[in-house]
Amino acid sequence: MVLLPCYDPSMEKVVTIHRSHEEAEKADNAYYRSLTPEQRLDILLELTKPDETQPRLERVYRIVELSQS
Repeated sequence: MVLLPCYDPSMEKVVTIHRSHEEAEKADNAYYRSLTPEQRLDILLELTKPDETQPRLERVYRIVELSQS
């Protein structure tokens, strides 16, 4: 089995223009149906991979005392 990287900077970028959101959705669905399961999985793993360039948000907790009325 050969694993290829999902992102290729030399990949040709293509822009398509659609007349409606429904037409664009159908084109997206057709594109993803044309991919192999391995290609779909590669895309999923690339999208869910943590981004090391962005620092993680720090968790902050605040304790607030409620006033008695």
